[in-house]
Amino acid sequence: MAELRPILYSFRRCPYAIRARLALAAAGLQPGVDLELREVSLKAKPPELLEASAKGTVPVLQIGEPVLDSQVLDESLAIMHWALERGDPHGWCTGWSAADRATMAALIAENDGHFKHHLDRFKYPERYPGEALGAHHLAGLAILRRWNQRLELGGWLLGDRPSLVDWALLPFVRQFRLADPTGFDAEPQIGALQAWLGRFLAGPELAAVCGEPWAERAVWRSPSWLYHLALRPEWQVARADGEYRRSTRGRSLEEVGFMHLSNAHQVGGTAATFFGDLAGDELVLLTVDRQRLREAGLEVRLEQANGGELFPHLYGPLPVEAVVRAEPWRC
Repeated sequence: MAELRPILYSFRRCPYAIRARLALAAAGLQPGVDLELREVSLKAKPPELLEASAKGTVPVLQIGEPVLDSQVLDESLAIMHWALERGDPHGWCTGWSAADRATMAALIAENDGHFKHHLDRFKYPERYPGEALGAHHLAGLAILRRWNQRLELGGWLLGDRPSLVDWALLPFVRQFRLADPTGFDAEPQIGALQAWLGRFLAGPELAAVCGEPWAERAVWRSPSWLYHLALRPEWQVARADGEYRRSTRGRSLEEVGFMHLSNAHQVGGTAATFFGDLAGDELVLLTVDRQRLREAGLEVRLEQANGGELFPHLYGPLPVEAVVRAEPWRC
């Protein structure tokens, strides 16, 4: 029996996920070859992610058979170390003294603790009403100035070559800059840090893990959910009404008696067969939670379509509350 590839649950913009992908890529691992990448929506987390890790955050690396005997790494640093133990051609972890490794750990702890605390409140003030935005900005800058002093010595946090700590911190400093790029670039007393970040932003490492195949723009379709392609105007009407009453393109639920749904692997074929003449922005892919349908007392039957393939059919209107995600269709 072929060995199962590790499964990486990721989100392309998350700094924790970015640093995990950086280490996996540096170790020479590739999505589709050495591991399976599952890009997730943090607003509609698939059941498989929650089953693997109750935290429900990314990144998560699942190694081995799901549920039965899998090893689950749900901390980004653990994933980085796992990857670099399998290959560290650039010396991110190898060749450093015990004192260097202790410094790495201390800097990463400062980043993941105090700096991340201030970063969140500076970048996302709407999530923290009542917090002093300016105070968190200044506190974050104070930490960056201390890191800048280290960078002035050799261009990297531990001297003249990059180590694990540089790649672990850079995605978070990138996030800090994104909150106010003009202000960050004009900030005095962090020249070395600005140059360090600039190399990262322009470098091949970040470009590689923020593009395909490391960062899919389309969300992974979980086989635990059901799917339906809707015309955008009809979905907008359903949102206002609280329920969706179309069966398929051009036919209502009342005409057919049930709503056509698809399993994850059937969505592409359904789109090509029934909507191939439409532009993607005219279609919305609805992701439907089976459990919410059951809770609403609705029945889903697996029945043969014209070609003999089995498709799920929903007998009744689709409650808007059962749709966990509605997104523009991407082939």
